[in-house]
Amino acid sequence: MKLLIAASGTGGHLFPAIATAEQLPDYQIEWLGVPDRLETRLVPSQYPLHTIAVEGFQQRFGLGTLRIFSRLVGSIFEVRQLLKQGQFQGVFTTGGYIAAPAILAARSLGLPAILHESNAFPGKVTRWLSPWCSVVALGFEASAAYLRSARSVCVGTPVRSQFRSLHQASLSDLPIPEGVPLLVVVGGSQGAVAVNQFVRQAAPAWLEEGIWLVHLTGENDPDVKSLSHPHYLALPFYNNMAGLLQRANLVLSRAGAGSLTEIAVTQTPSILIPYPFAADDHQTYNAAVFAAAGAACVYRQADLTATKLQEKVLNLLRSPEKLQTMTEAAGKLAIPDSAERLATLVRQTIT
Repeated sequence: MKLLIAASGTGGHLFPAIATAEQLPDYQIEWLGVPDRLETRLVPSQYPLHTIAVEGFQQRFGLGTLRIFSRLVGSIFEVRQLLKQGQFQGVFTTGGYIAAPAILAARSLGLPAILHESNAFPGKVTRWLSPWCSVVALGFEASAAYLRSARSVCVGTPVRSQFRSLHQASLSDLPIPEGVPLLVVVGGSQGAVAVNQFVRQAAPAWLEEGIWLVHLTGENDPDVKSLSHPHYLALPFYNNMAGLLQRANLVLSRAGAGSLTEIAVTQTPSILIPYPFAADDHQTYNAAVFAAAGAACVYRQADLTATKLQEKVLNLLRSPEKLQTMTEAAGKLAIPDSAERLATLVRQTIT
């Protein structure tokens, strides 16, 4: 079987698509992306990559909108030609604006299209085009309420391969002693400057308490060298996230679907600060699922202060019973075999 995977932009779209592709070794897979995005670095070593010029409808109607629409129409014809010439049997996409031309081109040729939506509140493309899809795979059961006349199946969100072998995870490259409380701060793939500022203001009290802190700052943090302490490790990013989250007693994070999936799989208690400018405020919907389950405490960034954050972290790390309850709740949200479930759905649909 020959399958075209359309996934572009961020790790939240790419990692689930790659994890699913790895479960389809007998399929001939090629990739559809956008120039100058993350896929141009991650994909070509594994799969042939085709790129098209398309972008999202994020602005008010105007001349820019007409330009974007014109590009979309052109990209549909490009993908249609690719599917015909390549004799593909179907399309799998993880959403975002790359999904629109992929879905519409496939359906215009009578080919099946499978869409995976990782967020609790579906993105625009998912809401608009889900009726055109053969099936919509969901990361959160709550997403189904926002879809119109679409066949949907909740399969969770696939995680990176390192999270599928947690028994092998370790932190041998970080000098963190056994038994000390560890707080991990994750701002997402782009970092989070506002969160970083809160963390550095609150950190002295945490460090005085004996807490170790691994702070993933992202690469755009202007104050990255403003705090120094033997128990404070500031890194722009860290590859072994599976080992780090498994070791953490508590994680402070944004609420992207990919990050939350990894937090659930490692069963890590969390404090979530949804990114306030995310499209359709979807991170708030994601965080609400974890809060309702008792797996996380959630704060809106506008309502948060360094003092509030400082006290909440200290209270949680002083309460092993509360952390254990949150650990168990996070584990109940996890679907560790999501990639297998999604691959099975692809096999059932594209035959």
